[in-house]
Amino acid sequence: MIDDRKFDPRDIPIYSIPEAAQYLRLRKDRLRHWVSGWFSESKGDKRFFRPLIELSHHNSFEQRPQSKTTLLSFTNLVEAHVLMGIFQATGFSRKQLSTELDCIKRHFSTPHLYARIEFQTEGIALLFERFGQKLAALDREQEARQILESYFDRIVRDRAGLPLKLYPFTKPPGAGESKTIKIDPRISFGRPVLAETGIPTAMLAERYKAGDSIDELAEDYNCDRLQIEEGIRSELPLLVA
Repeated sequence: MIDDRKFDPRDIPIYSIPEAAQYLRLRKDRLRHWVSGWFSESKGDKRFFRPLIELSHHNSFEQRPQSKTTLLSFTNLVEAHVLMGIFQATGFSRKQLSTELDCIKRHFSTPHLYARIEFQTEGIALLFERFGQKLAALDREQEARQILESYFDRIVRDRAGLPLKLYPFTKPPGAGESKTIKIDPRISFGRPVLAETGIPTAMLAERYKAGDSIDELAEDYNCDRLQIEEGIRSELPLLVA
């Protein structure tokens, strides 16, 4: 458990929106809306939806000049991971979910709610209270719960219920996908690494682009081909149709 509240690597803003979106296999525009808020206009009525993710501000960065680049912390990364699960599980529009999630947040007074264990237990229960009938009518409630469980299962927490590590999906979530890639703010400056070896995925991708084969990389790092392939995949930009 990390006890130093003055210097908690989980709360240091280090990921740009493009980086965070790539690591999570998430569209950049969607993540930007979650972080900055967004406008919706219908029938001449323009409405602003507040950000779903509150950016972390670390003490050691308070004296630095204001950066023009929006940066997310590891905690923010976990929040985005959980939001991905919610949107995929329910299948509802961002307008519907933004409104409902805003209502749910009012029940709690804790920052970075989506990353905390309270949301995984109490918050999700509230979400299904509000959406359960709609999901049941679509015969999707059980599927939705399973999808959310698969996302929460990839978060390792400390005794206080705060996230310590994240095993992001490297491809569309499915049953039994291995936890090959790990993001830990205490390792490799919070960049993705192979879970079993700690080898940075960026290093694998650079060597692959330079001409090294999958087999050569697997031999050099004493890994199997699947680990190397997943490591390289995590560094590829997300293709959006």
